[in-house]
Amino acid sequence: MRDQQYPQTIRPSLFENTIVGPIHSRRFGSSLGVNLLPLKHKHCSYDCIYCECGWNSESERQPMEFATPDEIAGLLEHRLKELRQQCTPVDSFTFAGNGEPTLYPHFPEVVDIVVALRNSYYPEAATTLLTNATQLYRPEIAAALHKLDNPTLKLDCGTEEMRQLINRNNDLGCSWQQLIDSLVAFGSDGIIQTLLFDGHSNGKPVSNLVDTEFNAYLGHLHRIKPRHVMLYALDRATPEKALRKLSVDELEQYAQRIRNEGVEVKVYG
Repeated sequence: MRDQQYPQTIRPSLFENTIVGPIHSRRFGSSLGVNLLPLKHKHCSYDCIYCECGWNSESERQPMEFATPDEIAGLLEHRLKELRQQCTPVDSFTFAGNGEPTLYPHFPEVVDIVVALRNSYYPEAATTLLTNATQLYRPEIAAALHKLDNPTLKLDCGTEEMRQLINRNNDLGCSWQQLIDSLVAFGSDGIIQTLLFDGHSNGKPVSNLVDTEFNAYLGHLHRIKPRHVMLYALDRATPEKALRKLSVDELEQYAQRIRNEGVEVKVYG
């Protein structure tokens, strides 16, 4: 009976298009997705045990071809013309997709393209990036993120040891110290996103809820001083099935500990 509380293993949920939606997002409203990464291929500096895109190894044999900035611009503008004709609202232009968007070879150039098209077609919409922040130490990436309205930066834990259990940083990522230093440098311009859960991975307990881990995480937030924290629970099935989704009441208990540090928190159950 215990296993019934865990999401079941599923086929990876990969985007098969460069421009996706708009879809309803619990955090960003009517969200038009911009997937800069290869179609049907996950490309990421993490291999998170909760990632809806599945394990990195599951797409290693798929071709890894990136669209050019001009191709992305053309696809996005074509879709925006359709949406305007249909009077479809767009609340957010959201860089997300099949892995880590900032690994796209021409990421700063495409940020400028998307911001310009947003200004032309939906000037009231926000520009949003969902990133694991492993490229934030690179000056050109940090500069590009400062041009976005909602740079949303992942920090799931307080220690390198737990990052390896949860996020599984690889050779495309950065060191733990680089990650924390770049988040601190980015400071209040950034939003921190954190997924809280517990469970097992490879038969071993894994949790970012234990006091030693969460207290270390609070210490990082104290130094980062983000605009706010997005605290959320599992929402989709995960490649590692033995993970437990927290209730809203549980999330609120941890959110209050963050608020006690003087940091605003938004909870998404």
